[in-house]
Amino acid sequence: MITSPKDRITTSQAAVIVTNYILGMGILTLPRTSTEKVKTPDIWLTVILGGLIAMMAGVIIVKLSQQFPGKTFYQYSQKIVGKWVGGLLSLLLVCYFFMMCGFHARSLAEITSYFLLEGTPLWAILMPYMLTGLYLIMGGINPIARLFEIILPITVGIFLLVAFMSFKIFEMDNLRPVLGLGIIPVLKGIKTTTLSYTGFEIMLIITAFMKQPNKAGKAVLVGIFIPLIFYTITVVMVIGGLSIDGVITLTWPTIDLIRSFEMSGLIFERFESFLLVIWIMQMFTSFTTGYYAASLGLAQFFKKNIHPFMYGLFPIIYIAAMIPTNINELFKFGDMLGNAVLFLFGLQPPLLLLILRLKKRKHKVKS
Repeated sequence: MITSPKDRITTSQAAVIVTNYILGMGILTLPRTSTEKVKTPDIWLTVILGGLIAMMAGVIIVKLSQQFPGKTFYQYSQKIVGKWVGGLLSLLLVCYFFMMCGFHARSLAEITSYFLLEGTPLWAILMPYMLTGLYLIMGGINPIARLFEIILPITVGIFLLVAFMSFKIFEMDNLRPVLGLGIIPVLKGIKTTTLSYTGFEIMLIITAFMKQPNKAGKAVLVGIFIPLIFYTITVVMVIGGLSIDGVITLTWPTIDLIRSFEMSGLIFERFESFLLVIWIMQMFTSFTTGYYAASLGLAQFFKKNIHPFMYGLFPIIYIAAMIPTNINELFKFGDMLGNAVLFLFGLQPPLLLLILRLKKRKHKVKS
């Protein structure tokens, strides 16, 4: 059980953690990855459908976690499927979290090196970033939640400002015709867009920390709804500004959209730096959330203090971040993690919830 009153977060803080954990690479890459699958202007419909599916998966995860108040997935999985299988599932979740940390860290290093610090070695970018994350998570879940509450409003404000400035080059015709090729292309992109909402799985962990776990469902729905709005605005503005054909050829279409116009007469005429600033903050939140979740998992699995595991995971995450040799391998790394999500958070929670309910029904019959 989590007994310290300092380890409690509010419902709004839980929603903020979910939102910040989801937002990250999706803002920059979702328009390209979804366009490659859909190949029509109807990507915004796919993004909405993906968000609704993510909400359903998030609610299932919450329902599962609410069956064990005050316990994380690492603690209650063994109660559902036994010590060995539950322990294996817990270790798989830990591996997922720290591999995702490596992906987020390397993504940040790649884009920072390409757009802001050209020629800077990747390790020189990674180390300060990772050390700052380590410093934050040493304080536990509360400092993480409070920092995220500061970052999110800044992100929302700057993102909306920069996104709507792109109306200067926006063409409504680039979004037409709606469903011109029917619903099939929209359905083809659902897997890609749903995976962009990866992050709701953190409810497997933070539901145990909530002051009002009965409101965890509300937290996860709000936490996913905000990225849904972000992503919808992003794909609409990017496709409207650059067209389907233009987006497919670009690696970072959202940044290229912002770079494609200027606002003369203002203090700042180019605004891609603002987008990169909020994106770096969001990648930091994603990194620290996963780092904390992985460390907590090992601490609860071995029933030891969490701090040694935080230090121990540091070099492992660094190695994971350096595994891809180039940007294409990094994207393949991300695809691999995305496929793991389908099992870990698409199939596994419903199965565990089903097993748990069958056990309870069997117990009632015997009694």
